[in-house]
Formats: sequence, structure tokens, C-alpha cells
Amino acid sequence: MPVRDVASWNTMVSGLSRSGAVEEAKAVFLAMPVRNSVSWNAMVSGFACTGDMTAAEEWFRNAPEKGDTVLWTAMVSGYMDAGNVVKAIEYFEAMPVRNLVSWNAVVAGYVKNSQADDALRLFRTMVRDANVQPNASTLSSVLLGCSNLSALGFGQQIHQRCMKLPLIRNLTVGTSLVSMYCKCGDLSSACKLFGEMRTRDVVAWNAMISGYAQHGDGKEAIHLFERMNDEGVEPNWITFVAVLTACIHTGLCDFGIQCFKGMQELYGIKPRVDHYSCMVDLLCRAGRLERAVDLIRSMPFEPHPSAYGTLLSACRVYKNLEFAELAAGKLIEKDPQNAGAYVQLANIYAVANRWNDVSRVRRWMKDNAIVKTPGYSWIEIKGVMHEFRSNDRVHHQIHLIHEKLGQLEERIKAMGYVPDLDFALHDVDDSLKVQMLMRHSEKLAIAFGLISTAPGMTLRIFKNLRVCGDCHNAAKIISKVENREIILRDTTRFHHFKGGHCSCGDYW
Repeated sequence: MPVRDVASWNTMVSGLSRSGAVEEAKAVFLAMPVRNSVSWNAMVSGFACTGDMTAAEEWFRNAPEKGDTVLWTAMVSGYMDAGNVVKAIEYFEAMPVRNLVSWNAVVAGYVKNSQADDALRLFRTMVRDANVQPNASTLSSVLLGCSNLSALGFGQQIHQRCMKLPLIRNLTVGTSLVSMYCKCGDLSSACKLFGEMRTRDVVAWNAMISGYAQHGDGKEAIHLFERMNDEGVEPNWITFVAVLTACIHTGLCDFGIQCFKGMQELYGIKPRVDHYSCMVDLLCRAGRLERAVDLIRSMPFEPHPSAYGTLLSACRVYKNLEFAELAAGKLIEKDPQNAGAYVQLANIYAVANRWNDVSRVRRWMKDNAIVKTPGYSWIEIKGVMHEFRSNDRVHHQIHLIHEKLGQLEERIKAMGYVPDLDFALHDVDDSLKVQMLMRHSEKLAIAFGLISTAPGMTLRIFKNLRVCGDCHNAAKIISKVENREIILRDTTRFHHFKGGHCSCGDYW
């Protein structure tokens, strides 16, 4: 260039920083004859983006203009990305001036760091006290927070807010709403919104296909995939994860195998770890454990631990101790602190009445200081989350809950319910096992929902682990005797219990 001004130099510094070439950006910065706030912002942002917060701190301290909002926001975003929420909030609270981008950085950062509660709290503060109007980015982060918390009520409030703004026509916001409704258990609202969207990109289609898949409506998910193709929208790798998930939850094993081949042959999409994990799950649920093991061994990369976790879960269903010990061994080898591997293996031994092996695994856990993730379920009633653990005694209405459970136990036994003692994994007498089963967290949450809502209202229960098989059987009959729809989401999928049946068709 015959002439370079400060904007030309800044373009080079910013471009190099954004490309991750921070040392080259630094060399250009030091060669600049004149610098301004944009120059310093680019350098601080560059170091923050690469995760070098020590260097970002040093350059921040040396920046001559300390009132620049962009400079402060770069530090907030950098610390949030690095997982240091405390430091990010220190910078946010010390900011002389905040703008919408600053607020968005903290809201998104909270969600990214699994502090969705704090994200929603900050959003309330932002719209109430700060003189800023949320944009599509804000709402997308908040709706993701609602999804993570299963906070349907708050998500509905966000939807109402969007209806009053032009943002309701924004593709990102529309897709985020669809995704939120799917993940919070309100599939019908998601379908309605999706149908009303004026334009849909591949992300929107993926959200709806994934929603159908997670709710166990595999046929509708596949139908939507075919519609997407008919409308000329090119699927991506995420689309095929959603379609394979639909096949998993509907038992469409052969169709899933065709899709796995077709994504390569017809669309040129190279299978990723996620696709192979789906295929292992698909084969395991169909009882093809040997073929699943062969697939794991033939993967062109190191299998994800979830593949072995899926195999281990299937071994419990199909009572295959050989593959269970193989899968548990691989999981523990990859992650010695993985409590799930020990617990699953102990459970499989318990079902086989091999209590000495159960004791051995539990001693193994104790020696290695393995802490089991406690199972809990929760339900939202009038905007308040109520959480339950198995045999919970701390809820303020626990006596009424136990009383309701006692009534339910009598009624569902009269309808043919027989406690499945395979899910009472303790070496105690059968009467105590039955009592323990009736105090599982899912049943406590259902009983509380029944006494806390009007007759006929749908209950939405969420659990942090897989739903218990006995609770699954009980929920089917409870839905019939109480004439309620009960929607229960575990870590894998949604179960819609209605009239004595489940949407999964007992294929789960």
C-alpha cells in the first residue's frame, strides 16, 4: 500500500488476532506508528480468544483508554470462555459503562458454564433495571438456559415477550423457541411454532426433527426429514444424528443402517463419532450386541466413551455379563473416575444375584474414592422447581406425597402392577425392596404433581439419570387410573404416558 492510515493497520491487527495469529498481530501492533482504542481492543480480544488470559490481563492494564466498553467486554468474554466465571463477573461489575454486548457476554457465559439459573436471573435484572433492549443473541442464550433447566414457564414468558417485538420473525429466535419447547416437553407448541415460521434453514429443520426424535415419534421425524429434502434444504451431519436418534427410539434398525450408509453415498457426509455412537445404540437396543462390539472395534478413530456406556446399558437388558465386563473395563480404563461404569456393572451383578461381585465393585469404588452421581427428579409447579431424591424426607409436603403414593400403590396393584424387584438393587428382603421402589424420585415427583395441580392437567417430570424400569411400568398405569398425561424426560428421551401406554412402546 502506498499509504497506510490507522484503519489499515488496525485491519491487519484485527484480522490476524481473529485468525488466532496473535504473535503476528503483536508484531504488527508494535510496528504501528499511531495506535488507537481499536488497536488495543484487537490485541486484548486476540489473547482472550486464544485463552491466554494472563497476556490479556497485561495488555488490558497497559491500554491507555480504560473507559472503552469493548475492552472490558473482551475480558468478560475471555474469562467466561476459560470457565473462570468469578473473574468474568468481577470485570463485569467493575465496568464503567455496559452495553447490550456486555450483558449478552455474561448471559451466554453463564449458560455455557452450566449456570443457567444465574443467566435467567441476570436477564431479569437486565430487562428490569438496565436501559438495554434484548436482541436475538440475548434471547437465544436465555432460551438455551430455559432448555437446560427445563424451565417451561420462563420460556413461555420469553415467547410472550417476543410476540410484542419484531424479533418473533427472527429465524434464530424462532428456532431457539422451537428447540426450547421440544426440550421442555411441549412438543405440540414446538410443532405449531415450526409450522408458522416463514423461512426455515437447516438449523430450524434439525431442531424440529431432533424434537420428534427425542419424544419418540420416529416416524414423524423421518417424514419431516423427507419433507426437508423435498423443499431443497441440504441436510448436514447434525441432521443425520437427529434421524439416527429417531431410528434408535423407534426400533427402526434396518432403516437406520440405510441412513448411515446413505449419508456417505448420497450426501458425501463423512460419519463422525456421534454417528457411530448412534449406530452402536441402534444395534444395542435391537439386541445385536455382537455386531455393536464389532462396529466399536472397527471405528476409524478412538470410540467415544458413550459407545461403551451404551453397550453396558444394553448388557443389563440382555443379561450379557461377558460384554458388560468388557464395556465396564474399557470405560474405567478411559476414565477411572467414571462412577456410571462401576454403578452399571454393580447393577448387572445385582440382577444376576452375584452379590459378592456387587460388594467387590462397591469396594473398588470406595478404594478409588468414586462418588456416584445421585439420582433426582424435578417438576415445575407455578414457576417453582421442586426437586426429589429417592426416599426423600425433606420436602415440606412429604407426608401428603407419601399418603398419595400409598393410595396410588393400592390402585395400580389392582390394575395389575407388580413391583419389578430387579430395580431394587440392594441385598434386602423383598418387602423392603417394594417399599424402596415406591419411594423412587420419579414416583415422588409424580405424586407431588398430582396433589399440586388441577385434575386433567399434564404433568412434566424431569430426571438427571435414566428412568427406572419399575417407575416406567408404574407411570403407565398411574396415567390410566388418574386420567392424566405424564411426560417424563430422562437423559436419553421423553416418555409420554397416557391411558396406560407409553409413546416409546416399551422400546427404550
